[in-house]
Amino acid sequence: MCTVAAGIGALYALMAVHSLRWIRRLPRPAGRSLPSVTILKPLYGAEPELQANLESFLVQDHPAPMQVVFGVHDSTDPALGAARQAGARHPDIETHLVIDATRHGSNGKISNLINMMREARHDVVVLADSDMRVTPEYLRRVVAALEQPGIGLVTCLYHGLPVAGFWSRLSALAIDTHFLPSVLVALRLGLAKPCFGSTIALRRDTLARAGGFETLKNRLADDYELGGAVRRLGLDIAIPPMLVSHCCSEKSFAELWNHEIRWARTIRLVDPLGFTGSIVTHPLPFALMALPLGGMAPLSLCLLVAVLASRLGVQIQVQQMTGGRRTDFLLGPLRDLLSFAVFVASFLPGRLSWRGERFGVDTAGRMTATKQGSKD
Repeated sequence: MCTVAAGIGALYALMAVHSLRWIRRLPRPAGRSLPSVTILKPLYGAEPELQANLESFLVQDHPAPMQVVFGVHDSTDPALGAARQAGARHPDIETHLVIDATRHGSNGKISNLINMMREARHDVVVLADSDMRVTPEYLRRVVAALEQPGIGLVTCLYHGLPVAGFWSRLSALAIDTHFLPSVLVALRLGLAKPCFGSTIALRRDTLARAGGFETLKNRLADDYELGGAVRRLGLDIAIPPMLVSHCCSEKSFAELWNHEIRWARTIRLVDPLGFTGSIVTHPLPFALMALPLGGMAPLSLCLLVAVLASRLGVQIQVQQMTGGRRTDFLLGPLRDLLSFAVFVASFLPGRLSWRGERFGVDTAGRMTATKQGSKD
C-alpha cells in the first residue's frame, strides 16, 4: 500500500510539473478600458516588510484614478505607522485611513472591511491581504481579467516570499511546492473553484448582489465564501496567468506550525473530500515507509529515487517562475515530511489561533471567538 501511494504521488508530482509549465504559457487578457479602482487594505499588527508590501500597491502602472483605503480597528495598532509612511512617500496617490473599532461579527478582517467600505469611491473594488506584494503591472492585469465577458470576480495565484529567516523559508516552500502545484492540477482537472485572499477584485454591484461583506462577518473562509456567492449569481471567477507574492514572516517553529494547522483545517472545512484526497501529494513519507516494509527491495529504492526526483522537478519549475533560492532545493525533503505531519495533525481536534484570538469553528464554517491568544 505504501508503494502504491508513493507511486501515485510521484505521478501526481509529474502532473504538477506539467501544470506549472502550462500556466506560464497562458496568454494574458487584454483590457478594453481602464476603470477607476479602490484598493482596500485591511491591516493588523506590524508585520515584517509591511511598508514595502503596502507601497507595492501604491506604485501601480494604472493611469485611471486609483484610491487606496487602509483600515485598522485600534488607534494604537502598530500597522498605522507603516500605512502613514507608505502614503507619505506617494503623495500623488489618494489614500484614506479608517480607524474604527466597531465589530460586526467574529471575523475581524471582515469587520474591518465593512468599516472601510464607507470610504470606497470607485466602482471596481480590489482587496488583498496585508502580507501580499505585487508588481507595477498587477492592477492592469487584474482589471483586464475582470473586464472579460461573464467574469464577476478575479483572484490571483501566489507564491511564497520568505522575509524572516529559516522558518519563513520553510513556510514559503509549503506554498511553492504543495499549495500552488495542487491548485494548478485541480484547475486543469476541473476540480477546483478557488478564491484567494491574495486578491479579490469585483464591481460594487456584484458585491452588493452577492450579499456584501456583511454575510461573511462570522465566516472563517471568507474569501472562499465570497467566491461561492459570486458563482451563485451565474458569474465566473477569472485567474490571470501571473503570481503575486505572499510574504512569509514566521520566526519560530511554533508560528509556522500554528499558521499551517489553521490553514489546513480551513481547507479541510471548505473542501473535506478534496483535502482528504490531497494525501496523494505526500509521496515521500510513503516511499520512506515502503523501504523497511519491503525489506529494502530494489523496487522500493528506485521508487524513493523517483519520488525525490519528481518532487525536485516541482521545485525547479517554481524556482524558474519566481526566481526563488536554488539553495532551498535541499530543504525540499524536510518540507515534504513537515507538510505530511501538518496534514495528519489537521484531522485532530483543537481550536485555532488567528490574529491574536483563539476561536472555534462549527461545521457550517462559522467562527466563535473564545479568548485572547498569541498572534498567528
